[in-house]
Amino acid sequence: MTWEKVIELEKQKEYYKKLHDEVEKRYQTTTVFPAKENIFKAFSLTKLDNLKVVILGQDPYHGVGQAQGLAFSTPNNIKNPPSMVNILKEINDDLGRASICEDGDLTSWAKDGVLLINTILTVEESKPKSHHKLGWEVFTDNIIKYISENCEGIVFILWGAPAIKKTKLIDESKHHILTSPHPSPLSSYRGFFGCKHFSKTNEILKKLRKEPIRW
Repeated sequence: MTWEKVIELEKQKEYYKKLHDEVEKRYQTTTVFPAKENIFKAFSLTKLDNLKVVILGQDPYHGVGQAQGLAFSTPNNIKNPPSMVNILKEINDDLGRASICEDGDLTSWAKDGVLLINTILTVEESKPKSHHKLGWEVFTDNIIKYISENCEGIVFILWGAPAIKKTKLIDESKHHILTSPHPSPLSSYRGFFGCKHFSKTNEILKKLRKEPIRW
């Protein structure tokens, strides 16, 4: 199975048809991020047969030029948002070296097997969570369930309460779950810093005889 086929099955469902029509309308009447062709970018960069890690965000960045279809990631010519700054700081503290993605563009992680998805895949400019309850949550829940049921030994990295709630969708007898507060400045000091999720993930992958991620 490929992501294209998995997503095509979702697109045939009633909830998705309503979601598609509503999102289409909003692209025509408001400024929506990311660009329409990048909504499913995470799935085109991280092949299903190379999937090792899932990092779950909330919704895309809502500033001009930031969202590129990968959770937490921004184009390399954009100043790193606060959450990304904190992620890079934790990598440095955890691994004792700078990330290979210091410019904030996480495309190389995606190609390495890290699925970077938000629970909501679109957002209106300057309005965080503006596409909440349109149907994206149903879509991404179904993606998580599909991974849980059809893959083996995936590391799910869940940052923040909304992401941690997805634990109930994941078969913990087959997969590994790492949780912590969100890396945003509002919560990073409550346990994101020091979570060591990057080294822990690679330790798990090595035990599973999988290639570690080049963070």
